[in-house]
Formats: sequence, C-alpha cells, structure tokens
Amino acid sequence: MTTPTKILLPEDELPTRWYNVLHDLPTPPPPVLHPGTGQPVGPDDLAPLFPMDLILQEVSQDQYVDIPGEVLDVYRLWRPSPLYRAHRLEKALDTPARIYYKYEGVSPAGSHKPNTAVPQAYYNAKAGIRKLTTETGAGQWGTALAFACAQYGLECEVWQVRASYDQKPYRRAMMKVFGATVHASPSELTEAGRKILAENPGSTGSLGIAISEAVEMAVQDETVHYALGSVLNHVLMHQTVIGEEALMQLAMVGETPDLIVGCTGGGSNFGGLAFPFLREKWAGRQSPVVRAVEPEACPSLTQGTYAYDFGDTAGMTPLMKMHTLGHDFVPDPIHSGGLRYHGMSPLISHLYETGEIEAIAKPQSECFAAGVLFARTEGIVPAPEPTHALAAAIDEAQRCKESGEEKVILTALCGHGHLDLAAYDAYLSGAITDRAWDDAELQASVARALERLPAVH
Repeated sequence: MTTPTKILLPEDELPTRWYNVLHDLPTPPPPVLHPGTGQPVGPDDLAPLFPMDLILQEVSQDQYVDIPGEVLDVYRLWRPSPLYRAHRLEKALDTPARIYYKYEGVSPAGSHKPNTAVPQAYYNAKAGIRKLTTETGAGQWGTALAFACAQYGLECEVWQVRASYDQKPYRRAMMKVFGATVHASPSELTEAGRKILAENPGSTGSLGIAISEAVEMAVQDETVHYALGSVLNHVLMHQTVIGEEALMQLAMVGETPDLIVGCTGGGSNFGGLAFPFLREKWAGRQSPVVRAVEPEACPSLTQGTYAYDFGDTAGMTPLMKMHTLGHDFVPDPIHSGGLRYHGMSPLISHLYETGEIEAIAKPQSECFAAGVLFARTEGIVPAPEPTHALAAAIDEAQRCKESGEEKVILTALCGHGHLDLAAYDAYLSGAITDRAWDDAELQASVARALERLPAVH
C-alpha cells in the first residue's frame, strides 16, 4: 500500500503536554549565569522580563508540562498540523528514500512560531501584564507574537532587524494587521539603538541588537514584559508539540525515521521536532541520526566557539553557555533572517557538544535551489529558513539513490515563503551571493567579544 500524501491527526489527538528534554538529558547542561555575580541565575533575576509560570518552566526538571486549556483552545485553530509524504519530490530525485515533512506553515502566522507565542502571551496576560516587547528577524516571530497578543488582549511592540524590515515589508504589514507596533532596529528609541547608530549609521542590524532594544524597553515598566521566540528552554519545550504529533503520524503509517533534519537559527524549530525523537532514541525505541543545518553566513554551531556569552549585543541578558560567534557579530543581510543569530540555544549547543546531534552549514544559493525544486514538485513555496533543511534532506536522498538505501527522512517545513518572494526573485534573477567565513577570522572575532565579558567560573 502506498503511503498517503497527507497524514492527519484528528483534533482530539492534539498533544496536551509539552515534553521537557531537560528531564532525560544524558548529562545536564551548564547553568545560565548572572553577569554581575557569575552565579547561576535565580527566579528573581528573571522576574523583570518573564512571568513566574515561564520562569518555572525554564528551570523545570519535570518530564512533561501540561498545556493549559486556554492555550489548547487557540492551538486548535491550526493544530494538529499535517505531516506530508513528499512523493513528488522523491520521484523528481529518483530516490528510494522516503521523505516526510511536518508542515507548520498552516498556522495563522505561517510558521511554527505561534506554538510558543500563544503560551507566552497567555501566561503574561494571566500575570496581569499589559504589553509585550520583542525582536524579530524575518518577521515570523513578530507576526506570531502579534497574533498571540491579540488573542489575550495584550499590546505588542516589535523591533525588526533593519535588513529584514526593508526586505520584507509585507511581514511588517502583517504584524500591524494583528495589532503590533513595529520599529526598524537599530532605532533611535533606545539607548542601545542610538549607540549602534552613532557608531554605524548604516547598520543593517542583527537579532542581538534588536533583543537589546526590546529588553531595554521592557525593564523600564513593570507592566511590560519581554518575549523571546527561540533559544530559551521554555521556548523549545513549547515547540515539542511538533515532534510529538510527528511521532504519532509516522506511527500511523508504520514508519520510524533514519534521519531527522532541521534548520537552526536559535534552535526552536529544530528542537521542537527533534527532542521527542531523542527521547525515543535514549529509551532504545528508535535510532535516528539528528542533523542541524545552519547558514554558512552565520555558522554558530559549525564554526562558533562553545563558551559563555551574552544573548544580546548590549550585554543586557544573562550569560549562556552556547555556540557563539560573539555577541557583537553582525551577519551578512542574507534572506534567511530567522537564522541570523550570533548564538544558539544552550540546549542545542549542549547536545551538539556531547555528540547527540550533528551539524552542517549550507550556502544560501544551494538552499534557494532546494526551495525552488520543492515548490515545483510539492507545490509549497518554503520560507528561506527551512530551505536549509530541505537542501540537506535532498543531499541525503541523493546519497540513497547512489547506495540504494531506503532511508526514512523527516524534516520540518517550519513556514511558508509567501511573504519572502522578493528573496526568491533575487535568487531567480541571479542576484544572490554566498558568504563563507574563514575559521581564523571567526575565532578572532569571538575572542575579541569574549574578552569584554565579565569573569565567570
């Protein structure tokens, strides 16, 4: 029997718990440190930015955390999301591999980001907060948080990286439709932004800079909190609804993955897909290879340094042990705005460091070629970010053609590219360029950034 193209879960099988990978890690990750004391941060240190419910989730060791009914009510607008068998892509590649993709572009924001935006807005509204500030790169996170804030009656203020603010005007417009106020970052509205602009008036911005601006605004008003779209433990935990659904959907067709591949910027989409499968692997029930894919222009896992660093440019966040290119690293304005982050989730970094996952980097021209092939076969124009995972999945499928292996490949198509068509236009007209970094150049840059950090032990 041929596997169906769409594998759908009924709404009553929507997961009702998030999975917390911290419970099952073979070795615990290093703690997050306070930059002033060098000691592990406590709940009081995070209280100016996050509600207590999220702070407790950030440090929880429980294997599962119940999803509130009020969050499930909003999830049901698009969850469970479909799992597709890429029959037409397989045929075009003439591969014996079986390729599956979990499609998160069916959400109101067009990406996986509402999986965490909704609970973050819910917990903040429950705590009496009136407004959330945040940063966004390509705009998918900003769009998701604007949508989520609208569901719970919160104001939303977004600092969008200048390169993406200019490249993606319709993403900005979508945030405004959902009710958000949007600023290009760096901006003149914050001390952090003004300092950057004084040094470099033409700055194209970075996620690190935009985080600094959003955090600065949040800490000035006790009725305002900050929301982060990736990197932190609770964010990745919220995203595990992706992997939990995919596990059930693959079981419906009698499949287990040999390779799980996902794009990585901060790590939320990748972790959301992979963590439930890693749980199964550690329990001896499955044995997939888990591969992260990042842009060559911002290679934090593959060429970064594993060290304590700030999560933002101005040094307003706690210090996290992660793979980093240095907190003042400003990547080229590539079109995958969601992957232009100097660091990486501490959990993903720890898993990479301990050999639980692999990582590779791809140039954006190869990724856009994969995106175009996928669009012409499967009919979905992918966002630039997941084209990195698609490029790696296609590589593996072509190796299977040579070897004759019938591998099962699972990837996360974490968003559609309907608001990224200018990027595809640039690729199709030959205007895309690739940027790779010399190891020594990056190591010197990281060393300069880390020299300015407070001493930690």
